[in-house]
Amino acid sequence: MKPVNPQKDRTGISRMWYATGYSMAGLRAGWSETAFRQEMLASIVLLPAAFWIGQHWAEVAVLAGTVLLVMIVELLNTAVEAAIDRIGPEWHDLSKRAKDMGSAAVLLSLVLCLGTWSAALYARFA
Repeated sequence: MKPVNPQKDRTGISRMWYATGYSMAGLRAGWSETAFRQEMLASIVLLPAAFWIGQHWAEVAVLAGTVLLVMIVELLNTAVEAAIDRIGPEWHDLSKRAKDMGSAAVLLSLVLCLGTWSAALYARFA
């Protein structure tokens, strides 16, 4: 009996190759979300700026990491929303709760990013 998902039969380099393709498809799907596009465009500025503002590798890693974390959480939030929408369009308390928690996770990641960048900018220029 063949598995429903052909990825389960792949191993080694083949599995990595296809997994990379699936990840790229996920990034392309994320690009269709306005918030992810905005965060991706901000990262074009912020990631290089992390190398300029950070005074050693750990600061650069933290600054860049918070930017990437925002995009990661946004993708996970979008995945939760898509899964909920797949179940059905009708309003349900649990669906709203799941979507609200995903949104709250994005908000917290943005607060972390803003706080980290504010502290780094203050330390560098004040």
